[in-house]
Amino acid sequence: MNITKENKDELNAVLKIQVDKEDYRERVDKVVKDYKKKAKMDGFRPGKVPEGLIRKMYGRAIKVDEVNKLVSEQLSEYLRSEELNILGEPLPSKEEQKSIDWDNDEQLEFAFDIAMAPEFEVKVSGHDKIPYYTIQITDDLIDKQVENYQQRLGEFKPIDQVQNLDEMITAHVTELDEQGNIREGGIHTENTTITLSVVKDEEIKKQFENAAAGKAVDIELKKAFPNDTEISSMLNIEKEKAAELEGMFRITIQEVKKFEQAEVNQELFDKIYGEGQVTSNEAFREKIREELEQQIKPESERKFAHDVKEHFVRKVDPKIPGEFLKRWLKETQNDLSEEDIEKDFSRFEHDVKWDLIKNKIAKENDIQVEENEILELAKQVTQQQFQQYGLGNLPDEQIENYAKEILKKDEDRRKLHERKYEEKVVEHIKERVKLEEKEVTSDEFQKLIEADQNKQSG
Repeated sequence: MNITKENKDELNAVLKIQVDKEDYRERVDKVVKDYKKKAKMDGFRPGKVPEGLIRKMYGRAIKVDEVNKLVSEQLSEYLRSEELNILGEPLPSKEEQKSIDWDNDEQLEFAFDIAMAPEFEVKVSGHDKIPYYTIQITDDLIDKQVENYQQRLGEFKPIDQVQNLDEMITAHVTELDEQGNIREGGIHTENTTITLSVVKDEEIKKQFENAAAGKAVDIELKKAFPNDTEISSMLNIEKEKAAELEGMFRITIQEVKKFEQAEVNQELFDKIYGEGQVTSNEAFREKIREELEQQIKPESERKFAHDVKEHFVRKVDPKIPGEFLKRWLKETQNDLSEEDIEKDFSRFEHDVKWDLIKNKIAKENDIQVEENEILELAKQVTQQQFQQYGLGNLPDEQIENYAKEILKKDEDRRKLHERKYEEKVVEHIKERVKLEEKEVTSDEFQKLIEADQNKQSG
């Protein structure tokens, strides 16, 4: 077997693999013998079918299969041993591949197009100026977080009657007949919770003005709640039955409740931070300031990482084999149309260039991701997920156990590895470039993010 590489230009090449009969004879013979042992054919005992008949019936298919396996193995070995840095994967060459007569050719030749990663230099120094945005923690941001806590830890409290049509009522809901009487054998539920603000029909909503416990209101339920899922939940019936529901229902109010925000007092401090951890409004606001700084810092880091990519892709701008990569995407990504590829290729091209730059910086500076770093990132991600559900004080051991479960999934592990790898490269860059530190308001920062997103989508 012989493999040669012919360069078409600095980024594209053709690999030609010459396969002789001696290269694949032994493999084919072994498979033929295995077929012979297992073959069942009328007129022959199991395992006694003549080898010649096996070759006549299956020999061509066996040869094609074994040669293709051999070519794939040798191609991978060649790329590895020659340390060729290719982009995408080898593709059968449309121009160089000769026709093959599988029945008669003993010497076979296969041609594959490959795309070579470009040669380039990356210099990271203080001459590279990259903005680093810090978001101001204003009193307004603190006020919003205080209100968020008040809202989250508020509760519905009983009141005498409906006041603003945004209250919650507990009611018995009963189906009526055409004459407005309670339908015999009809739907009836007790202590159903209804939030008046979600009633869609304004005229129906007005019927609850100043309503108190004991008042009954007859309404067309489907008109008040067009969503079948809401009605299904309210009446405790199947969604299909809710979709077919018609007619009037009597809402008999049992209790009216109004949502009240939690007061900013010691009870609120204790609920959030634990008993006695925060004992004054000033300490509460300072604690929130610290929390916001921690929450906002990752946003600054993500923006900086984005600007690092933009800066070095623009500065280095390595050449890539665009036409080959478009063909590779078309042949390997079945869910993408040619229109999709053309539309999104500039973004894909940008990402390929950044990957090349990132990998070169990592290789030249021996940047690697250790196992403990992946675990720490997995724990961080796990903790953030639990915090979203209000579980912010789980024991470290429990967090670590959940993180280890995440890492058992290959795809999740790969994503976390890639994320940490990029973080370490960006951190390496951050320590060597000149940071142009800029303090901005939250609104100004959001406009910067939106501008980045519009640029990407455009």
